[in-house]
Amino acid sequence: MPIFARAMFGLVDWAARNGLADAVQSPSPQSAKLRARRTGVRGETYAYWYLRRLGYVMIARNFTFRGMKGEIDMVGYDGSTLAFVEVKTRTGAGDEFGAPEEAVTREKQRNLSRIARNFLREYRATSAPFRFDVLAIEARPGGHPVVRLHKGAFTS
Repeated sequence: MPIFARAMFGLVDWAARNGLADAVQSPSPQSAKLRARRTGVRGETYAYWYLRRLGYVMIARNFTFRGMKGEIDMVGYDGSTLAFVEVKTRTGAGDEFGAPEEAVTREKQRNLSRIARNFLREYRATSAPFRFDVLAIEARPGGHPVVRLHKGAFTS
């Protein structure tokens, strides 16, 4: 396990000890969108270093393909397998939205599969073994994030 990745994850994990959401809550709808975007970025950063600590070698983040809806949060190698990783972060105190994993619906899976096929074609990696992983992060306010990695969460 790379020492640098372990050290960086240690710092990111320490910074997330009280959750990943902004501490100040503002009632305006625009600030709610901004808060959600910031939480997403923090969750993806946490996920990036978490996966690096596990030995993933990342080759792309926030990959989009022109003319297509959506993006793949992270693409990296786990050993010799190319992993397309979708990161879902939840910070709410309640369960009104369910578990983060449940947000990867059939439609989302279809979009991710379509983008992944284009990634493989564009980078001439069509013969590489690949899979789709979902990394779920639950970061309740004031608490340490709980991470669940689902390797091979769905197939294309």
